[in-house]
This record gives sequence, C-alpha cells and structure tokens, in this order.
Amino acid sequence: MVQTLTVPMVLSKLKKLYPDATCTLDWKKPLDLLIATILAAQCTDARVNIVTKSLFKKYKTPQDYVSVPIEELEADIRSCGTYHMKALAIQETCRKIIDDHQGKVPTSMEEMLKLRGVGRKTAAIVLGEAFDIITGVPIDTHNIRLLQRLGLTKYSDQKRIELEMMEKTPQKDWLTLSHVMVAHGRAVCIARDRQCEICVFAADCPSSKVRGKPDLAKPKASRARPPR
Repeated sequence: MVQTLTVPMVLSKLKKLYPDATCTLDWKKPLDLLIATILAAQCTDARVNIVTKSLFKKYKTPQDYVSVPIEELEADIRSCGTYHMKALAIQETCRKIIDDHQGKVPTSMEEMLKLRGVGRKTAAIVLGEAFDIITGVPIDTHNIRLLQRLGLTKYSDQKRIELEMMEKTPQKDWLTLSHVMVAHGRAVCIARDRQCEICVFAADCPSSKVRGKPDLAKPKASRARPPR
C-alpha cells in the first residue's frame, strides 16, 4: 500500500540512515565556518575544504582578510569559482565584523543577514553549527530537490520552502533536517540520475522510477510526456 510521505516520516527514516550527518565543511572557529560557507556558494564542500586547508593557516582573524590586497585574496580562493565576488564579500563582511561586532561573528539571524554574501542558509548553518542557535532551516539545492521529489513541497523558492519546513518540523530538528537531506541527496537521490532502486522511499515516493513516476523536481515543461 502506497503511503503519502510526510516530513516527520521522512526525517525519522533519514535520521536512522545518516545518524552522523552534519556540516561537511572543515572549520575550527566561527569565522572559519562563515568564510567556508561564503566560498561554498556554487562550489562543492570538497573543493572548499581543499582551499581552506591553507587559507585558514594564512588568515586567522577578520583583520587578516581585510589587510591584504583583494587581488591576493582572489588568488587564494580562485579555484572556488566566482572569486571576484567572493573575495569582495569576504573583505566587506570582515570589515563589518570589525566595525560593528568587535571582531566577532554576530550571533543573531538579523545581524548575520547584514553581512555581504550571507543569506538565510549561510546564517542558519553558522548560527546552528558554531553557536548551537537554531533559527532556521538551511535550504540548499539538495534540500529543494529532495523535498520536491518526495512531494513534501510544491514550491521552488528557497525562502517559502524554509518557512514551510519550519512549520512542519520541530525547531530542534531544523538543522538536522537539512543535513540528512544533503546526505541522502549526495548518496542516493542525486541530481543527475536518482537511484530509486536503492532508496528507502522507493515504494512511496511520488517521483520513484520504481513506480514509473516522473521526476517532480524537474520543471513541468521538461518532464517526459506520455504519448497521446
């Protein structure tokens, strides 16, 4: 019998599958995590971790980041992509941290969102991981794809999806929901070709290839249409 999947049902199964799911960016202090999340935009965590291994040895404080010529910082982060914008975001963010927060990463969503290059996803990750302050659900491309495929959201807008998940998930699980979704998105429900045959949701997922269903994460116009 096919069940209609719910967020609590999916979260429960994924927590058992990925009990150690957490942020996969390497960091030691809040500033490191903030910089890493800025670099992770349109870049893999694996690549960011390669870059930050040497970056964090060279830059230890906000002042370190603002003291170098921007061209030097760009060269240090070049392989993360869009390095012009990321270097500018890092320097402006670190300058604001120095000027407005005594050199410390702010600990509220409101203040985090005033930093250049920081959106709700980045803020929620930094606040949750570095300070254990759970104020949002970090919604990334993995989360959007899985939630759409599983029929848990009809939205594609990141903010609307986050608000929906905040309503459907206990606050203590907001960060966990994001992490286990990312883990499953990387291991099974991958972007290019979902591995439905090995997925725990194969029998119930409305996007299951095992059930002959189309991928709900694809725009309607690009879904395969049945012959007339």
